[in-house]
Amino acid sequence: MAQDSVGFSSDYQFWLQKLSVWDQASTLETQQDTCLHLPRFQEFLRQMYEVLKEMMKAKKILIWCLCCLINKEPQNSEESKLNSWTRGLLSHILSAFRFDTKEVGLFTQGLGYAPADYCPGLLKNMVLSLASELRENHLNGFNTQRRMVPEKIRFLSRVCIPLVTLPDIEPLVEALLTYHGYEPQEVLWPEFFDAVNEAFLLKKISLPTSAVVCLWLRHLPSLEKATLHLFDKLISSERNFLRRIECFLKDSLLPEAACHPAIFRIVDEMFRCALLETDGAPEVLAAIQVFTWCFVEALEKKNKQLKFTFKTYFPYASPSLIMVLLQHPKEIPQELWHQPLKHISEMLREIVEDQTHGSYGGPFECWFLFIHFGGWADIVAEQLVMSEAEPPEALLWLLAFSYSPRDRSLQRTQTMIEVKAVLGHLKKLFRSPTLSAKDLQAAAAESRDRDPRPPLCQQLIRRLILNFLLWAPGGHVIAREVITLMAPTDELTYEMTGLLDQTLYRWDHLCMEAPRSRKLARELLAELRSAGTAR
Repeated sequence: MAQDSVGFSSDYQFWLQKLSVWDQASTLETQQDTCLHLPRFQEFLRQMYEVLKEMMKAKKILIWCLCCLINKEPQNSEESKLNSWTRGLLSHILSAFRFDTKEVGLFTQGLGYAPADYCPGLLKNMVLSLASELRENHLNGFNTQRRMVPEKIRFLSRVCIPLVTLPDIEPLVEALLTYHGYEPQEVLWPEFFDAVNEAFLLKKISLPTSAVVCLWLRHLPSLEKATLHLFDKLISSERNFLRRIECFLKDSLLPEAACHPAIFRIVDEMFRCALLETDGAPEVLAAIQVFTWCFVEALEKKNKQLKFTFKTYFPYASPSLIMVLLQHPKEIPQELWHQPLKHISEMLREIVEDQTHGSYGGPFECWFLFIHFGGWADIVAEQLVMSEAEPPEALLWLLAFSYSPRDRSLQRTQTMIEVKAVLGHLKKLFRSPTLSAKDLQAAAAESRDRDPRPPLCQQLIRRLILNFLLWAPGGHVIAREVITLMAPTDELTYEMTGLLDQTLYRWDHLCMEAPRSRKLARELLAELRSAGTAR
């Protein structure tokens, strides 16, 4: 038998060389040589067939032998372990080789399995085998003899459509999503992407982030649906509760997936559309800011050395402005916060008011970029209230712009004048030993000799008053009375609730140590929520 094996091996090498020669040339000598050796080659092929047939018989004999090892009534733990090991080995062999249904049925009967017991194990092994083949497929490059054909991959994706929620199918689903072939067009069925995305959004399937990113990169409708699904959850959630918004965002995997610029830009564009359609709704503004916080956090965790420049995420923004906005206030001493704020204001103002910077967009585009990093706008309001110095024009402009980006230069200047006047009154009251709610109400009152304040300017003033209450030494004494005067309606209660929640969320991110202010903010927030619920 060994001699036959050696002879067959040498014949194999001989015919392999012959075939190579015949394939390379088409001369008369080659044709004659082919005719001469053709009968011997046919005999060699017949022998190869017989050998392969015997090999398959040997495998079947091996399987039957393994079946005989199984004791249907094990007497001790050792026999039980042997049964378990033998059944596992047989299950693996049966999934690796092709047998007809009758043969599999006979083998499973020998194993002592009912079809209902055996089929899940067979399915699991088949799935793992296919998943392994898919993962190795892209390593074969252009070696077409070893690559899985696109038709088979497409067929697999179609077969998986009704099965994607089965836990045993998950390895195959993941392998299909992360498969990178060399085909010019997508080979997976669109319905496969839809089914996987739906199962993922409804928490019926668990996938690693890498597979989800591949899903959204390969199938844009799935990414759009995932973003809209997030919007629906945000709209139906508790109003202005930023911690809950953060949980929804992280649970969606969108901030983490957005580390890929293509995904970030699509999600960001959908946020932009939502902002325009809702006319700058506070809920959308809050969601954009929290999304950006989560995105930057994910980007920092992913790798210290970025694969992409920030220009790829914000292609139409000033690179120098992006870098300043990306500075985390926590990394800058609080007494130096005015420096980046002044820098941000100057760059934004130059772009907004100087038409030569058209490549960076108009006022809205600049504002949309700025509100991604809305924490800076909140810091402006605090700095203006807490500073004893004359309010810098740069900070006044930045605050006015953050609240009303569509204002023309004259309107924005008027807002700055109103804010400056209110700040002047607040500074006088900041250290007052006998602070009263009426004093604060008078400080925020509109001047009779001026036009009524626009709604956004009034909102800005209320923000300054709230900051005053949180930081002024006597603010906690009159806070509840002032809040009651400021928020007599559901709409204003909702606004003040949002401001307080946003303030606490930002303080947590900045790790600010302000125990008295934090305590007051939490108490006011709880009371406003309670009042809002009662109404």
